[in-house]
Amino acid sequence: MTPLPSSSSLLTLHALRLKGMGEPPTIARRFALDVADVAEHLLDFEAYGWVQHFEFAGSGGWTLTDAGRVENERQLAVELVESGAGAEVARAHADFLPLNSLFQSACTDWQIRGLPGSPMAANDHTDFRWDDRVLDSLGSLGRRIGPLCAELSGRLARFAGYQDRYAAAMARVEGGERTWVDGVGLDSCHAVWFELHEDLLATLGIQRGEEPGVERR
Repeated sequence: MTPLPSSSSLLTLHALRLKGMGEPPTIARRFALDVADVAEHLLDFEAYGWVQHFEFAGSGGWTLTDAGRVENERQLAVELVESGAGAEVARAHADFLPLNSLFQSACTDWQIRGLPGSPMAANDHTDFRWDDRVLDSLGSLGRRIGPLCAELSGRLARFAGYQDRYAAAMARVEGGERTWVDGVGLDSCHAVWFELHEDLLATLGIQRGEEPGVERR
């Protein structure tokens, strides 16, 4: 079965949902879109009230408005019906949830290394056995999302690439670039994992914190 491709318009809006904020080159890069097409879509979306541009302290970018978020979910819902992949995406999300709990625990262990009298002490990464255990867990989780991602991308083309991006980030980590675990502004393990989670939630119209078995705080 050939996976359903998404329009460049949908992918532009969805890339902004996944990235949170960005200028046309960043947004275009997410799904290998033409930058000029993305810039044109953004101007159209601005006229519809779906996006807005922010600038602050010399930086900024486009972001979704509440209306844009609703429109993104509407488009994804229509696409999901067209693909006939609703059951597969729901199953993938259910399979993802326990892996997500393990990933969150691993990220916490990467950032925090409790000590006597200081259970929330920052991990100074001097305990190599501790860090190696965490990295083993992160590597295992990257391999475990492989079948899930393959099933998703086999039905909806826009899900392609997550496992390869995660593996690329892990390769950087294993090469000694430890910021690629959770570094900001990088296509890090955490960034890729977050996008996959957000992609599943958006596709199914589920809000963060409202997933089955997830306790709201």
